Amino acid sequence: MAGGGGTRLWPLSRSGHPKQFLSISAPGQTLLQETLSRLHGLGMGGWTLSPPVVVTNETYRFLVQDQLASLGEKNAAIILEPAARNTAPALTLAALQAVEQGSDPVMIVCPADHGVTDLPAMQHTLRVAVAQAAQGSVVVLGVPAVRPETGYGYIRSESAGGAQGVESPRRVAQFVEKPDSATAATYVASGEFHWNSGIFILKASVWLAALQRFRPDILAATQASWKARVADNGFVRPGHDEFDSVPSESIDYAVMEHCPGSEFDIRMVPLDAGWSDLGAWDAVWESRDHDAHGNAVQGDAVLHKSSNTLVHATSRLVTVVGMENVVVVETPDAVLVMNRTSSQDVKDVVANLNAGKRAEPLLPRKVHRPWGWYDSVDSGARFQVKRIMVKPGASLSLQMHHHRAEHWIVVSGTALVTCGDKEFLLCENESTFIRMGQKHRLVNPGHVPLEIIEVQSGGYLGEDDIVRFDDTYGRT
Repeated sequence: MAGGGGTRLWPLSRSGHPKQFLSISAPGQTLLQETLSRLHGLGMGGWTLSPPVVVTNETYRFLVQDQLASLGEKNAAIILEPAARNTAPALTLAALQAVEQGSDPVMIVCPADHGVTDLPAMQHTLRVAVAQAAQGSVVVLGVPAVRPETGYGYIRSESAGGAQGVESPRRVAQFVEKPDSATAATYVASGEFHWNSGIFILKASVWLAALQRFRPDILAATQASWKARVADNGFVRPGHDEFDSVPSESIDYAVMEHCPGSEFDIRMVPLDAGWSDLGAWDAVWESRDHDAHGNAVQGDAVLHKSSNTLVHATSRLVTVVGMENVVVVETPDAVLVMNRTSSQDVKDVVANLNAGKRAEPLLPRKVHRPWGWYDSVDSGARFQVKRIMVKPGASLSLQMHHHRAEHWIVVSGTALVTCGDKEFLLCENESTFIRMGQKHRLVNPGHVPLEIIEVQSGGYLGEDDIVRFDDTYGRT
């Protein structure tokens, strides 16, 4: 499930490029890629690992496609939700995809934005859970509740049993939603509760049957949308009009909380693998390695006489002096400084920025596109400067602008340029000018990335001033 917005990790996470597509828990892989990679070792012991199913939305489709391709996932199904309807309809779409060919596989249902530090422990727990789910049970992974946490749901289960060294799946007695701090403290003290990880393991048919039992309205509306689906460019698109009528509900509210005491056997398998939902900056601090003073750093940072502090720097040197329990997040266009205990309040800051129609909550300065990326280096009255990278063999759309002209200067690689009725090559240190209202296109015909500097000038420089005539990626 990869459709969330991740607003509490602003300014690193933006609604147009949220946390599941970022490297947060460890450099080198995004959270989506980490989630997929940790499942690769499960195709053993007589099980066949099917290609993944990723449920996301139109905005993130090319981010998902690119990140799957970089992992070598060529046969994944990418389902695009026509509208945000929470996790129960998302899981239903995945289950309908899973049974499409007449099989009934066990599904490992994972949010794409969680972190895990102990991969062998995670994979062992999943094997136990899959074996239980193969017998028809609904299984949820529960994380040991080591502190009172008001940001998580809780699971109360029966006492443990099973062979020495391996706990048998425990029968779930109750799901409890996010408690207040005093109630959370009593849960932790009792030893009866685990945090709800949001990771579920069950057969596709079991989910569909449970949804039919507890929320037949969600099932019927989602099935109608699935029946009206179309496939194009590697994406599966459920029917838009039909999906508009799907009720919005979470997996927990729709089904899981109703299972204890019902005909559906529901079990919990404890997950002790350094799990975190990375839902806010204090959780990111918890998940990272700390120095002797409790500080966690990513990027170019120097800390002096500071403790229990998180610094995440992306583009420049950050120095922190004499601070305690602080979070500092630096990006090229925004900086966040706050007390770690205020991590949940970041969403309120984002709401205020959205109310003021600010651009910072939507996109970072460096914006990824299916053909590559652009970085808005500088801007002012009637001008904007962008650094643009085009992947080998990729092409921007054939387009024109009503309100701006553009200068292109090739920094590296070779550009194939369409400008009006002319087509020509530009090499390194060569440039061209596109007049306002002139049709144009930029293509990288080479085998190495193409980089150019684009200087825009005009009375309006917004991204919505684009008229597309032809596009490889179906955006006309």
